[in-house]
Amino acid sequence: EVHSRWMRTSLEIETHFCRVIFLGTGYWFFWSIVLLSLFGILAAYCTLLVVLAFLLVWEGYEPNLHWSHKVLVLLVIVTISFFLWILFTYWRDRWLTTGLSLQIFAPYVHLSGITMMVILSWPVGFYLIHLEEEARIRRYKMANYDREKTKRCNTLTKLRALQVAIGLPFFLILLCLYVIPLGIHSPCIQEEGKLGPKPDFFGHRGAPMLGPENTMMSFEKAVEQGAWGLESDVQLSLDHVPFLMHDYDLRRTTNIKEVMPNASLTHPSLFHWRFLSTLNAGKWFVQSPLKPFYRMKALSKADRERAENQTIPKLIDLLELAQKEKKFVMFDLNAPPRKHPVRGTYIRRVVRLILDSKIEQHLIFWLPAFDREYVKQAAPGFQQVGRLYSIERLTKENISRINVDYKRLFYNGLRDYKAANIKINLYLVNEPWLYSLAWCSKIHSVTTDNIHILSQLDQPYFLMTPGYYMFMWLLMDSVSAVLIVTVFYFHCHQKRELGSQESSNLSINSPFRVMESPWTLASLYPALTKSRRKHPGSHHLLVVPKKKANEPEQVREVIKSLMPHEDAVRQLASPKKSFEPTWDDARKYTLQTALPPLKMNKPAVSSIETFQSEIEPENIPKSKPSQESSLTVFSPTTSMFSTGLVSKN
Repeated sequence: EVHSRWMRTSLEIETHFCRVIFLGTGYWFFWSIVLLSLFGILAAYCTLLVVLAFLLVWEGYEPNLHWSHKVLVLLVIVTISFFLWILFTYWRDRWLTTGLSLQIFAPYVHLSGITMMVILSWPVGFYLIHLEEEARIRRYKMANYDREKTKRCNTLTKLRALQVAIGLPFFLILLCLYVIPLGIHSPCIQEEGKLGPKPDFFGHRGAPMLGPENTMMSFEKAVEQGAWGLESDVQLSLDHVPFLMHDYDLRRTTNIKEVMPNASLTHPSLFHWRFLSTLNAGKWFVQSPLKPFYRMKALSKADRERAENQTIPKLIDLLELAQKEKKFVMFDLNAPPRKHPVRGTYIRRVVRLILDSKIEQHLIFWLPAFDREYVKQAAPGFQQVGRLYSIERLTKENISRINVDYKRLFYNGLRDYKAANIKINLYLVNEPWLYSLAWCSKIHSVTTDNIHILSQLDQPYFLMTPGYYMFMWLLMDSVSAVLIVTVFYFHCHQKRELGSQESSNLSINSPFRVMESPWTLASLYPALTKSRRKHPGSHHLLVVPKKKANEPEQVREVIKSLMPHEDAVRQLASPKKSFEPTWDDARKYTLQTALPPLKMNKPAVSSIETFQSEIEPENIPKSKPSQESSLTVFSPTTSMFSTGLVSKN
């Protein structure tokens, strides 16, 4: 229903836009669909460019857009701004439809919005907790790396800004949804028994979804659907015959371009009735490639044949049908052009025709305001219908019914007029939700094109009692709050568990001499630096001698057990600082008791075999018995550090 509401609103704007194009070009087509599709594609593409540019700036890169993209973005911004200005200027009243829709859809938008926020809480919670964990890690690293403190502080600020940009709108929208029912006023939220009677129907130009507008077939279809009254538009021919026609030319609803193309732009009142009666007024309705109305049902074969043979009716034909079916008649009486012979007397001629038709006067709802005093005197039984005049003027002119645009219902629901016992007819009401709003607002009648659908409603849509809505409001707020808190707690708890698992994987008990810092390799083993050579590249690596096959297995196992884990050493050793050596008796005693007696002339064997594959065997110098054999590979650039053990001859 919400989708249908927006579709109808957009189609109304499109229809008016296409009508303006039609008046200028004479060709009817939904140009607005083409323009909306084109601008929609351009707007989507430009939005993608803006998002990509924002991400590049966020990561510290300069968004170098091509000149064509810059021109395209500027063109789209200017064009969309121009059309928005047109919409807000010339269709400003149509935005009131949005306000009216909120009056009836607000309770359901509120409940649907809370449901949507609960669904969005899952990704939002996950992302906020992830950013919080990232910020915590950044703060921890800032304490150990003073040189990068400024850079990490900027990163931390970006993380906090991103958290605020995501979390603050989420919680503000959620808070507004929780308290928005305090400001909701919906006519369809009312106690049982206070609903007014169902509004009556005026068939707008008959039943234009079931037959060609302003033809006898259309009016007869409206009577079949239970119309309370019939609405039409009246013009006078050049020989003073009132006939039914809405447009100011004959191109859209007749075959004038086939019969007399040169006169297709002439005003209908400048033709004689003899010529007007020969025009076909139904083929356009059947043979048009585009349906006159959105979602209009296909006609049966009999209705198609009947529609193709329709002609322009006279006003007297409509009055006879209304008298026969006891239906009310309301019409707009269009003034003839300036050169028309009855320009000044067309009101009196129409009144005289109505009185001569012998129709009951109370069946006529007289709408034209021109020369109203004469009408009251000549036909006192006519029911005078006014516009949205002031209550004082309506009372003075003895007008008890007004015909207003449905968008005026936005202003206090026209309560002042209902309080003054003035009956209200709304036009043009085609949507079930809008008809339901008029029903809940105690409107007396509506003018509609969609009489075959609205007549089937037995009660208004979205009708509920205040107690039921209060119960649903509190229930949805409570359940949604519990679910959102649960989602955030789940993400936080899951993140903590993952962090504890990672910490447990990194925590390994290292030898005592490794855990104590500071110490450096050069200070502990000054002779070890003699055996290192420059590795191809920018790093200086310590070369480990090749192990021999007859080396005792026991020595290798003991050394491997004493080697600390690489990740643990990386955490403990800072690559940015140098430490002074410390060697006490406790360490020496620990080393002597940990290692078994080694034989002479057998250097210790390294348990790290990774770097041997990177060095060619022929380039490795042979170690002498007087030298120390190393078990350590140290790279200042990569911050890899391992411990070493020394065995002397």
